[in-house]
Amino acid sequence: MPISALDGCTAEHWTEVKHIICDAVESIADLKFTVKLVSDEEDVGVIQKRIVQNIYNSDIIVCDVSGKNPNVMFELGMRLAFDKPTVIVKDDKTDYAFDTGIIEHITYPRDLRFARIVAFKMALAEKILATHRAATNNPEHSTFLKNFGKFQVASLSETVVPADKIIIEMLQDLHLEVARLRRNNTTESNPKLRSKIEGVQEIRKALVEYRNQKSLSSLTTADFIKDKSTGIISYLGTSIDGSKYFESQTEFHNAIVRVMNETLRFEDIESASVRSVEALISD
Repeated sequence: MPISALDGCTAEHWTEVKHIICDAVESIADLKFTVKLVSDEEDVGVIQKRIVQNIYNSDIIVCDVSGKNPNVMFELGMRLAFDKPTVIVKDDKTDYAFDTGIIEHITYPRDLRFARIVAFKMALAEKILATHRAATNNPEHSTFLKNFGKFQVASLSETVVPADKIIIEMLQDLHLEVARLRRNNTTESNPKLRSKIEGVQEIRKALVEYRNQKSLSSLTTADFIKDKSTGIISYLGTSIDGSKYFESQTEFHNAIVRVMNETLRFEDIESASVRSVEALISD
């Protein structure tokens, strides 16, 4: 479901909708579900990995497509591809999507009027219970996919791994998350640094384009040094406006050398001639 401001609705609006859905699920007497967003988990890790795993593992998914949030629609697509029990809800201001319009949607009022919300919660609880029972009692039950023919439904591989490997993977995920947060905080508070990072990304992109244009399988030191007027250095100088990202021409040149070093290292090419390239750029 949406969790931030969308389509004229505030984040608080979606929090209220979440409470309404949770109340409906918790009112089911015959089954006791643990209700949570697919992004929620007790451990710390890469959020995208957690979302996909929860979309696959959950016994049943309630998906609110109100406002047609792109992330929500993508996650709904994954769930339908897994062909597992799914209930779709939407508010009365959102149109049906073409591809999923054939699936029954339970509608609620966007203004969250009390009387209609009471009726919505009852209908949602009944639909969840019926869908779960149908999927449990019938191995061939399909929310969406089997209505169009026979398909090999995608599944996620499951492997038993030692506890120490799991801990290492969790630490790696935590390291990536901390690095991402640190990088975001640093660049947001330092526009100049963010500009330089964007400039380096443009240089890398330009090198890929140059290699594709020349049909080169890899880049070597010689490719950087030869043809000063028509080669890589000239191409970077004409295809990238260095002043847009860097404070001086020297910074631009240093960034080129840095990316060149990375490129040669990743291509497993001997980079002993880097100084020759540095001299060429500074000419």
